[in-house]
Amino acid sequence: RGEMVFRSEEMCLAQLFLQSGSEYDCISELGELGLVEFRDLNPSVSSFQRRFVSEIKRCEEMERILGKHARAHAPCATLLVSCDDQEQLQRLEMELSEVAKNKEKLQRNLLELIEYTHMLKITRTFIHSRSRVSVSFLSLNCRASCFLLPLCLFISGLIERVKVEAFERMLWRICKGYTILSYAEVDEMLADVDTADLSNSVVFLISFWGDQIGQKVQKICDCYHCHLYPHPENDEERADVLDSLRTRIQDLNNVLHRTEEYLRQVLQKASESAYTWVVKVKKMKAIYHILNLCSFDVTNKCLIAEVWCPVSDLANLRGALEEGAVSDATVPSFVNRIPSTDTPPTLLRSNKFTSGFQSIVEAYGVGDYREVSPAPYTIITFPFLFAVMFGDLGHGVIMTLFALWMVLREKKQKKKCSSNEILTTFFNGRYIILMMGLFSIYTGLIYNDCFSKSLNIFGSAWSVKAMFSSQQWTNKTLQANVLLTLDPNVSGVFYGPYPFGIDPIWNLAVNRLSFLNSYKMKMSVIIGVIHMTFGVVLSVFNHMHFRQKFNVYLLFIPELLFLLCLFGYLVFMILYKWLAFGAHVSNQAPSILIHFINMFVMQGKDMTPLYPGQTGLQIFLVLVAMLSVPVLLLGKPLYLYWLYRGGKGLRRRRVSAIKSLFGLYYWIFDNPFLYLACFDLQFDLGDVLLHQSIHTIEYCLGCISNTASYLRLWALSLAHAQLSEVLWSMVMRLGFRVTTKVGVVLLVPVFALFATLTVSILLIMEGLSAFLHALRLHW
Repeated sequence: RGEMVFRSEEMCLAQLFLQSGSEYDCISELGELGLVEFRDLNPSVSSFQRRFVSEIKRCEEMERILGKHARAHAPCATLLVSCDDQEQLQRLEMELSEVAKNKEKLQRNLLELIEYTHMLKITRTFIHSRSRVSVSFLSLNCRASCFLLPLCLFISGLIERVKVEAFERMLWRICKGYTILSYAEVDEMLADVDTADLSNSVVFLISFWGDQIGQKVQKICDCYHCHLYPHPENDEERADVLDSLRTRIQDLNNVLHRTEEYLRQVLQKASESAYTWVVKVKKMKAIYHILNLCSFDVTNKCLIAEVWCPVSDLANLRGALEEGAVSDATVPSFVNRIPSTDTPPTLLRSNKFTSGFQSIVEAYGVGDYREVSPAPYTIITFPFLFAVMFGDLGHGVIMTLFALWMVLREKKQKKKCSSNEILTTFFNGRYIILMMGLFSIYTGLIYNDCFSKSLNIFGSAWSVKAMFSSQQWTNKTLQANVLLTLDPNVSGVFYGPYPFGIDPIWNLAVNRLSFLNSYKMKMSVIIGVIHMTFGVVLSVFNHMHFRQKFNVYLLFIPELLFLLCLFGYLVFMILYKWLAFGAHVSNQAPSILIHFINMFVMQGKDMTPLYPGQTGLQIFLVLVAMLSVPVLLLGKPLYLYWLYRGGKGLRRRRVSAIKSLFGLYYWIFDNPFLYLACFDLQFDLGDVLLHQSIHTIEYCLGCISNTASYLRLWALSLAHAQLSEVLWSMVMRLGFRVTTKVGVVLLVPVFALFATLTVSILLIMEGLSAFLHALRLHW
């Protein structure tokens, strides 16, 4: 198992023979263990013509009934599904749909009664005003001759406020003035009977004479979706209707309250087992999908399936089949391992600690079968590169405490169904955040930086007293100069390097930024070259595992020589300059950048060399790097061409011997570089040259661009430190400047503002930026 941490597991193709009648239980057991990956044995059959289509449709119907449920984080128990669950869900759906329909009808009736009540109250004023107008009109014409008036009819109802003007114009045009329209807006907003949306409504009363006009008015009201209600003939009838409406509204409110209470009880009871039903249906649907990938034998008594399974789990696979098998079956379920020439899938096991780092690697891509997995190394390199950009002791402690809180609460958090995607993302990466916080504490101690302030733990190695003792400084010197420089060549000024990290005296120095820039920039180059070299070295383990020794000589060694002869030499010059030039000769130290540029242009003979024999060594290293490029470009294609053309007879004899001894399956994965001979494929030199050319150009340019890209370690570390310093000087320093009693009170909101800005800007925003840049460097 130890090898499987660093390399994907060895897989084998197995054939499963499942008993007829127990295939469902067997697949369920295999699904609970998660050991295998099924192959489709019916690729030519469409999904609608497969054997278990009806069962999948039944599962989809149950999913429709259950609806969309929130994602649950609790671990699932083993749940078996039966037809009773579907019947129970259907009964629940029918009950809920009936209750919901009844509730909808009751609510509609209630809204209609409320509208009718408002209509009766408002139209009463219309009738009284018209009666006064009619009496005055008759008194003025009392001496006129008598004539018979036709019977006056009424239509009343409610209409939306936005439709009133158009409704009035339409009545006038169609009825040609043979109607009288009175309307008034309801004081409160009413819910619409059809949509239940709140809107401003208007009560109207239309008076007309004749059946033909009445039909036209009725059609216009229908066109504008008016809600019409019967109009009473007199006040006594109106009063009776209003009394009956109040009684009915009160009864409907009571019935609605009881209906909602019953509906709430049913839903609450259903919600207790909703998650269990969701899990059951999902598992049931997944099992039938897997069964559709299998095929039946000729007698239809046995189900045949092909799976990829880890070799180490074959015993567990047999045990799962025995658990799901029927004891009295005529044909027992069994496993048969079969050889295959197909490339197996890549299986990389992970746990709750390594799963986050494995996701970081798989975000770029999944490695080939049996390749070295970079995920274990990412556990160290990813948080370290993050911490180089985020190095601060205080910020690292806060991040570590937050991650520890999530780790300690992980069992409780998994049982909760959180719909907040941001919190869920943080929780899933809790161990990544924990490692990033711990490494940030380490780099914060290296930088000696805690909220932009240094910690004087061991005492500074620089002394100002020695400058006065040696008569280098006097009181006049202090008065005449604003800035003074400590000279490490003076005895007693500098005692030696600080025991751990950067000396705290640099926090007071004016040239602190220049010193840290030089230190962090060179450190970034060193870390970047080491990281890239480590990535190249990992490839040799793949070449040796797959027995591709020609790749070691034709790929690995040229790549390593090109990288080390150029950028490895740059790291050497940085370290040599740090060690060879002390304080007494620091003014004579040459520029590494100038020497590195002159290395490529073959110039700089007049410059002071960094060390004896520098020019000759640099010419040799450049020639080695340039010669490694054609080897990297042409070495592998020409070797494969010779293997296909020149060594054809030898290759065939080796292939036949190995095939006869070990079998095709084991031979093919131990000797993949002889693929051409095994399958007798046509070798195309042009394709191989094209792919190798792309690889060579990408690698050579990548070495240059990636080395420059690692300078982001320096840039983001500088930006983080400067932001922290600005935040301290612009916020906290203002609170400390007030020395009176008011300053104590003022310090509370100042600290609250400082803490808020620290968490939101320096921890979240800067942390996310450093995370993305560390991700880019790993990709």
